[in-house]
Amino acid sequence: MQQLRVIFACLLTAAIGLSACTKNDSEVEITVPAPSNRSVVEVSGKITANTTWKESEKYLLKGFVYVESGATLTVEPGTIILGDKITKGTLIVKPGGKLIARGTAAKPIVFTSAQAKGSRNYGDWGGLIMLGNARVNKTPATIEGENVSTFGGSNDSDNSGVLKYVRIEFAGIAFETDKEINGLTLGGVGSGTEIDYVQVSYNGDDAYEWFGGNVNAKHLVAYRNMDDDFDTDWGYSGNVQFALSIRDPQVADQCSCSDSNAFESDNDAAGSDATPQTSAKFANVSAFIADGTVDKKYRSAMRIRRNSAISVINSLFVGGWVAKGGLELEGTASQNNFVTGKNILSGLVVTGMLKPIVTGDETMLKDATRKNQFGVGAETLGLTAGYNRLQGKPSLALTSTSKLLGAGVGLPTGFEANTNIGAFGTTDWTEGWTNWDPQNTDY
Repeated sequence: MQQLRVIFACLLTAAIGLSACTKNDSEVEITVPAPSNRSVVEVSGKITANTTWKESEKYLLKGFVYVESGATLTVEPGTIILGDKITKGTLIVKPGGKLIARGTAAKPIVFTSAQAKGSRNYGDWGGLIMLGNARVNKTPATIEGENVSTFGGSNDSDNSGVLKYVRIEFAGIAFETDKEINGLTLGGVGSGTEIDYVQVSYNGDDAYEWFGGNVNAKHLVAYRNMDDDFDTDWGYSGNVQFALSIRDPQVADQCSCSDSNAFESDNDAAGSDATPQTSAKFANVSAFIADGTVDKKYRSAMRIRRNSAISVINSLFVGGWVAKGGLELEGTASQNNFVTGKNILSGLVVTGMLKPIVTGDETMLKDATRKNQFGVGAETLGLTAGYNRLQGKPSLALTSTSKLLGAGVGLPTGFEANTNIGAFGTTDWTEGWTNWDPQNTDY
């Protein structure tokens, strides 16, 4: 009977376009067609019932595609989702809907441009938007980039699904003049959601933006994006640990309404006292601008403004944010948040900028107990040659004698214990699942 079941499995998988063979009487090995041989399924409108997208096919997003409340979209490991340029293809998970995109290191799930290899560009499609029912400090909260769907509520443990081993490439199309969609937008997403091992590359706006909510995230990569890398607004209060940004020095947001920062953070646009206050905590972040002449639109490594109280801990910033510099506590309210202890700015290494501290209480920031280092030479830190390269994979693991190992402070509750400064120790968690040349990848 076992052999008959194996033969039946082989025949069935062959009938649907896959190939199968037996390694032994109890195991069937299935080979998925190469990307170029997968059929393309066009998707538009609303997903209202539980749906699974298969690795054996490619999916083309046409216009705004919605996962409606009560529906779950499950995406198999290795699946490729393409965004249509003409219709500004975008995937939006509405409050009460779920996206289960659980890839693997060997088979990441890829959201990317539908343009041909070699002709992809920033803003070829919309992006991925996830909305939930966690608290937000703005009512009504309507999501940026689509300007219709509302989100937020009172359920901080809300679950919008899973993003694990996922890449998002060439998104950020402008839906209006100077109003682009982020690579990954999270609005009111709750702590029941899992986000781990995500790479956003070549996005036409921010790589990641959180609007309220308290979802946690780990192992995030922002690679060669246009505007900010990590943008927090409207009361976001989650924890983010292990995050990497690498920037092209000649690619920054040229809109008169914006400039490019590694971090940009507001409580809200008015800098009000609305609650919950933006108070996210980021730990073990590395942000690099590659070598070369830096565009003047690069403003600050950390632009904390408008009554934000985010924390940045045990993190490394190397490069020339030229318009302002390193740490910018912009405005009286944000400066007071630091002075009164609402946020933590400790274990920071800031180098390569003319002004490592732009604004803020320098005496407090340089207190020895904080273990901050402003203006130390990057060449003394024990970074591996090629850590910020733009051609090929960067060399991210630290040397065994690096001064960044164990040089930080203890982390608050909710984080994995780690006193290294920056996103990496002597191992590289980007191995295997990231892509440093999506322009020339066969999708």
